[in-house]
Amino acid sequence: MMKDEYDFSGAEQGKFYRPLEELDIPIYLDKEVKAFFMEKLKANGQEFSLNQVINSLLKKDIEISSQLSNKGTTKA
Repeated sequence: MMKDEYDFSGAEQGKFYRPLEELDIPIYLDKEVKAFFMEKLKANGQEFSLNQVINSLLKKDIEISSQLSNKGTTKA
């Protein structure tokens, strides 16, 4: 049951605030995508985590995208 009044006199504003940039938001892979990469890791006997592999791929994709967008803006 809620009280008629609450005492916020000792409250600290923003105590639990975290900027969005600091939040770790889970990313869910499709089952097929996860299975593909797990099989590749097992087949190669690599001891990398799925997080490391996916992050490496995304970083490479960002690099390629940056290179492609820079080619379109370079002056001859």
